[in-house]
Amino acid sequence: MKDTDVATAHPIVANVGKFQNPDITADGSPRARVAFSDPQTIWFNTGTLCNITCVNCYIDSSPTNDALVYLTTDEVTAYLDELDGLSWSVREIAFTGGEPFMNPDMCAMARAALERGYEVLILTNAMLPMMRPAVRTELQALYAEFGDKLTLRISLDHWSESAHDEMRGKGSFKRTITGMEWLRDNGLRMAVAARSLWNETDAQTRAGFAALFAEHDFDIDAQNPATTVIFPEMDESIEVPEITTACWDILGKSPQNVMCASSRMVVKRKGEAPSVVACTLLPYDREFDLGPTLDGATRDVALNHPHCAKFCVLGGASCSV
Repeated sequence: MKDTDVATAHPIVANVGKFQNPDITADGSPRARVAFSDPQTIWFNTGTLCNITCVNCYIDSSPTNDALVYLTTDEVTAYLDELDGLSWSVREIAFTGGEPFMNPDMCAMARAALERGYEVLILTNAMLPMMRPAVRTELQALYAEFGDKLTLRISLDHWSESAHDEMRGKGSFKRTITGMEWLRDNGLRMAVAARSLWNETDAQTRAGFAALFAEHDFDIDAQNPATTVIFPEMDESIEVPEITTACWDILGKSPQNVMCASSRMVVKRKGEAPSVVACTLLPYDREFDLGPTLDGATRDVALNHPHCAKFCVLGGASCSV
């Protein structure tokens, strides 16, 4: 019985007593914090609505979840205007959802960032929202004008149809491959985001993707972690250690390599004005809300959530390309 106490038939509650205090861990050790030391990517969550419902979606996106509502081009432009006045080294503007192409302003928002010289990354499942004729026309125009400054990272959970469809629904693999083939034929740059939950080694997963990419003539490097990103799972029912200040030396890792050292994300909660959060993984948690402006969102981030440990520090994940 998975994640269940057989004697009681109730779900096991993981991490009891942990991740309670932003300053200290459950055993009284000083909690690790991450400084915003190398701003590289500003993320925009375009809204949590999605055309499909996936198993274990970290943000619970679905056709009915509008907890985060659509950002508008004007709102994105206002943040880009603010960014122009900051002495930051941001190179990339990235868009995530939900499914970003559900948002009617998606291509206009991408254009606003591209016109200012930023690289733009859009996370998508490459299914029907992206494949609407009007969206395809806009993507063709963006590619014609900006070329490889635009990248679409495709959510392809596994290289096999059966495993991918287990997560995203029957037929989703074929629809995503069809979208990727359209992107290939029109020259747009692609990357892939996968999951690591099938008990394969990294080498086995990458070999499977390499074969898939070769079969479809996709110009994606399966061996490059920046273009074929294999994300650890974010299951809050799994027991994970808290990250103390001593962990950096123990693990041989640097806080500068954690995503909140180099990125921030703008969200728009239903009924509220846009706000900046510390992490793409925690858009709902008020503890990680840093206020309405980029300039005010530079404070250190306490690693006070299981995702901080499992996904970012121990999993070593990065959301950028």
